[in-house]
Order: sequence, then structure tokens, then C-alpha cells
Amino acid sequence: MAKLEKFSDIFDRAAERKGGAKALGLLMPQSLEADEIGQYSDAQLLSAMSKQVFQSGFVWRVVENKWPAYEEAFFNFEPFKVLMLSPDQIQQRASDATLIRHQKKTQSIVDNAYMVQQLAAENGSFAEFIANWPEEDITLLWQALKKKGSRLGGNTGPYFLRTIGKDTFLLTNDVKSYLTATKVVDAGFTSQTALRQAQAAFNHWQQESGLSLAHISRIISLGVGDNRV
Repeated sequence: MAKLEKFSDIFDRAAERKGGAKALGLLMPQSLEADEIGQYSDAQLLSAMSKQVFQSGFVWRVVENKWPAYEEAFFNFEPFKVLMLSPDQIQQRASDATLIRHQKKTQSIVDNAYMVQQLAAENGSFAEFIANWPEEDITLLWQALKKKGSRLGGNTGPYFLRTIGKDTFLLTNDVKSYLTATKVVDAGFTSQTALRQAQAAFNHWQQESGLSLAHISRIISLGVGDNRV
């Protein structure tokens, strides 16, 4: 790994761009403690995960406006109820004009309900599975969601984790550009090598700064590129 830039320098650059340290602080995402994440129901997490899947590649506002209809159509996302849907019922929902007509994303709700139910059986709840995962290996949780679930690759899984308050960094375009330009990562970002390199760098910056992975990620992104936050 290349020599890492001091995080204080990364912070100062972002603060200068955003009008000072106080203004920068107002742009930080919120993370929850493990016990708070553990309070989510499996249905709440399946809903949040499914919404993130649909928002990937769609206008987020459109998905948000339609989500009450999804809650009704999928029994408030109770996993065991979702898994009782027949193939014909799934197809009806994938063709429903009040929802979003997308067969594969609709099917992913069912596939991910199965994952949630399986991991809940193994860990007490799906929330406990996520809450107890160590942040210093957060990319392994990304990979677990991708492998065990449906359509949770790329940034979809990480964005889902960020949405529910699990501390994670994000490999946004700005962050990837920074990591590449500074030679922190020297492999394609879909590779195991790149994920290990990125994780090691974020772990180092976290130890150096005492900040969350989410804050470090946001600060990096605000210090480079054409961000509009």
C-alpha cells in the first residue's frame, strides 16, 4: 500500500472547501450503536434493503413515493409472509402499474426475504447479524450480503447499511478517484485486493482520527471532485 496521506490534511482540505470545520460537521452522516441497530425488526430491514435495491438506477423520489404501496403489496415486508407469495402473485406485483415494473428487482424482494429469514434463524435476528459485524471488516459484510442476497452488489449493499445506521464507508466515484490517484488502491474496485486495500486504509484513518468510517468516507468525498453536498 502507498503511504497514506495524514487524515488531518484530508480533513483540512474538505473543511476549506465547505466553509470551515463547523460547516463540514453539519454534512456528516449519522451512525447508530450496535444495540440501536439490534432493535430493528426483520421486516424493517427487508423493507429498507428492498427500497435500496429499487433506488439503484431509479429516481429515488419516485421509489420513495411508491413505497407505501410496496408496504401494502408485500405485507409490510414480514419475511415469512413474503415467502408465501406464489410465482403468479410475484409476477402480478412485477406488472402492477402502482408499483415499479421490474421483474428482477421484484423477485429480489422474495430472494432477500429468504436470506433475512435464514440469517435471523442463525443469529437471533437479521438485525443482530448486522449489528454484531465488526466495522474493521465491513467489506466482508458487503460481500456476505452480495453472496447471500440478491442485487446487493456494487454500492447497493453499502448504501443499505448506511441507511440503517451501520457504520460503513462508501466507494463513491469521488472516494474511488481519491484512492486511485493517491495509489492507496492499485486494483479494480470489484476485486478482493482493492477491498482489502481500501479497508486497511480506512482502518488506519479511523485509528488516527477517532472518527467513524462513515465520517471519514464523507470527508474524503467532500475534499475532492465535483461533489454538490
